[in-house]
Amino acid sequence: MVILDNHITKPGWCCSREDGNGFFNDQFFDPDMWIKGLTRMATLFNKIPTVVGMSLRNELRGNRQNVDDWFNYMQKGANAVNAANPNVLIILSGLNFDNDLAFLSNKKPVLNFKGKLVFELHWYSFSDGSAWNYNSNKACAITTRDKMTRGGGFLLEQGFPLFISEFGVAQTGVNVADNKYFSCFLSVAADLDWDWAIWTLGGSYYLREGVVNHGEIYSMLDENWDQPRNLSFKDKITSGLQNFFQGPGSGAKYYLVIFHPSTGLCVLEQSESQPLKLGLCDKSQAWEYTKEKTLLLSGTSLCLQADGIGKLAKLGRNCNDITSKWDKISDSGMHLSTNVTLCLDIDSSKTIVTNTCKCLTEDTCDPSSQWFKLVSSSRTLNDFLPHRNQTLI
Repeated sequence: MVILDNHITKPGWCCSREDGNGFFNDQFFDPDMWIKGLTRMATLFNKIPTVVGMSLRNELRGNRQNVDDWFNYMQKGANAVNAANPNVLIILSGLNFDNDLAFLSNKKPVLNFKGKLVFELHWYSFSDGSAWNYNSNKACAITTRDKMTRGGGFLLEQGFPLFISEFGVAQTGVNVADNKYFSCFLSVAADLDWDWAIWTLGGSYYLREGVVNHGEIYSMLDENWDQPRNLSFKDKITSGLQNFFQGPGSGAKYYLVIFHPSTGLCVLEQSESQPLKLGLCDKSQAWEYTKEKTLLLSGTSLCLQADGIGKLAKLGRNCNDITSKWDKISDSGMHLSTNVTLCLDIDSSKTIVTNTCKCLTEDTCDPSSQWFKLVSSSRTLNDFLPHRNQTLI
């Protein structure tokens, strides 16, 4: 399935605040010509069932941007697309490089159609300034709150679809800020069951900024376009986020899965006598987090228990013991701690253990092995459908 995206008006590498493509009535951004172009593309792909949506403009930005013009022109553009092609979803981006939809909290576009409006956000580590150079727990809490609540997440609570139409990391694996951000992103994406698209698929460009065959370190594919650039990154995406947790095709009853963002895997119970391990989330069992802070395996009397530093976490029946009480102790809410100092962790074989809690306040520390997200799910257990989140751009 394809979403058409109006990226820039004057061809070139995108984007800067002063490139003349940023906002309506900039040097290269004539709103009348823009609407004419949208209409032509919507008409061209009318009744082509694989074209399912149109994103009206990529990353609005610059000194000219303002809310009044956003409403004026986005409403005109959306209505023009609908008139030319009533079969596509219409996707509206926000301000400040598509990081800000806060101005929609009390006012919505007035449109000539219903039932197919989608809003989009972009989120990269550099969208958060220098936040990821410091404590990861604070950075994840602050950026999640700002972007996903004040910046646009409130739209989900108001019943609107929200599409994360761009995210990604430098797949060299050496960018510390990107690595921290990515685990946070995966935790939020799983928790909210986002639809998403990765920047980007292609491993190189014919021409970028004057360089022929310019490589793209954010790409899913290598420069030859025939192998994954970073197999670990691909596995994190495909093992977790390409399976839905909620939404169409799922059941009505909600339960929890224990999601490990840095691997994209979930905690699996094999048997009472076998160690708990990480595995594909489509094989996960249902868990409950009780008011007594016990992680209970649904439908059983078994609960998750700690047994000491460096030892295996286990399923037990003494669920009133302190070793069975799991507090969310860090700013991120993803350190699950029992007995004050022990946190859920993984070892080199992806087996679940407990270790001394780490990286609660340190700036340069990486807490990702000890990040576990309790994610609500309503899918049919062990019977995942293919996820809608399979588009790579």
